[in-house]
Amino acid sequence: MTILNIRGVHINYEVVGDQGPWLTLITGGRRGYAEFLPFAEKIAAKGFRVLLHDRRNTGASDGLIEGQDGEEELWADDLVLLLNHLNASPAFVGGTSSGARMSMMVYFRHPEAVKALLLMRVTGGDFAAGRLPEMYYGQFIRAAEQGGMAAVCQTEQYQERIQANPANRDRLMAMNPQTYIDVMSHWLAIFLKGPRKPVLGLTEDAIRSIKVPTIVVPGNDLTHSSANGLATAALINGSILFSLPIEDQDVPLLPFSDWAPHEAALADRFAEFMNSVEAKSARH
Repeated sequence: MTILNIRGVHINYEVVGDQGPWLTLITGGRRGYAEFLPFAEKIAAKGFRVLLHDRRNTGASDGLIEGQDGEEELWADDLVLLLNHLNASPAFVGGTSSGARMSMMVYFRHPEAVKALLLMRVTGGDFAAGRLPEMYYGQFIRAAEQGGMAAVCQTEQYQERIQANPANRDRLMAMNPQTYIDVMSHWLAIFLKGPRKPVLGLTEDAIRSIKVPTIVVPGNDLTHSSANGLATAALINGSILFSLPIEDQDVPLLPFSDWAPHEAALADRFAEFMNSVEAKSARH
């Protein structure tokens, strides 16, 4: 476990690989980075350094429920500071689900830090828009309203974060429940802004404005329907569409671990994509 203090928050991170161009991969939801370790090792074996990290309020990093910016904006700014600390900017930036949205947010806020985007399981559509606000914010706001911060700490997601970083419990219990409710409600309002598809919260004009090389891998569940991945790739000029040999499933959410049989093929395609970007950059 390697920890860096970024803007007063202890961020847990790991670098897989010891040479080559930098890639950072961002997990979905508010999950820690551990689920990406097998995939990162496959990519690192092809000559890349892969940065994984637990975003604030995820995994073993500190929880800090405050900020006027939206949660994904805070995450994006933290990541760029981490990349700068490692002398890894500009880097290839990618992720799955909310990690794909955050990758695009890094580009919009810090284009100088992004060589290219690698977007997996793009989130969008009415189903995702109806499900995720409750999953990310609503359930925790209700817990705080009904039982204060003790009830928040008892939820499954916060139990995971407290187990990974016991100091998070003291930090949460020291919060005024109303302050917690206010911040989470503010983040929820920001999350609900903007269109529902093809990417939750992003206008088509914003997606069209992406000018770095991009590869898109569509998902295959109701939260990450392939249609939204296909539409996103179509909006980004010159983007590469890489579809896995999978079919859409009528289930709310499939874990990234379900893609384990395809990780080798994904690693091959991502390495090929990144090598081509590096070669083109060298020519220019």
